[in-house]
Amino acid sequence: MLLSHLGKHPRIDPAATVASTATVCGDVAVGPGCRILHGATVVAGGGRIVLGRECIVMENAVIRATGRHNCTVGDHCLIGPCAHVVGCTVEDEVFIATGAAIFHGARIGRRSQVRIHGVVHLRTALPPGTTVPIGWVAVGDPAAILPPDQHERIWAIQEPLDFPATVYGVTRGEAAMVEITRRLSRELAGHGDDESV
Repeated sequence: MLLSHLGKHPRIDPAATVASTATVCGDVAVGPGCRILHGATVVAGGGRIVLGRECIVMENAVIRATGRHNCTVGDHCLIGPCAHVVGCTVEDEVFIATGAAIFHGARIGRRSQVRIHGVVHLRTALPPGTTVPIGWVAVGDPAAILPPDQHERIWAIQEPLDFPATVYGVTRGEAAMVEITRRLSRELAGHGDDESV
């Protein structure tokens, strides 16, 4: 399904295919030879998404851009089933495995791999050729790659990256979730006006 959002509509190269049960919404450019498979969701909610040449977006993967963070995926990348990629830059020939999560402002260097359920946190920079092992967390710039049982070490790097301010423009505090959900509610209300194209 192709949808316009905020007056912008997807641009799909004639040599690309989008499955009938996939959703591509808003300011999205899909390059030649791309394949967006069943259940995948590619939504530019105020920002822009660019998928390069011959990118494969597997079943139920999510690629998102926001008004604060565009998303670019280079040539010859594979985004695995149920992966979540939002507001980041993925360079050429990157493999993002099943269930992996890449967050706002992250940069994944060429020929890197984020393996099953790996996480690349916001504003994290992975140098070219880096591997994030199964279930591990990459955080910081330059990235520290840590096992998930090292929460205190991960948090020591992650906390100053300030997820609420970076992603939502909200100061961390007592009422943060109230303000975050109010802002998101306003922003996402625009999807009520999306139209098939």
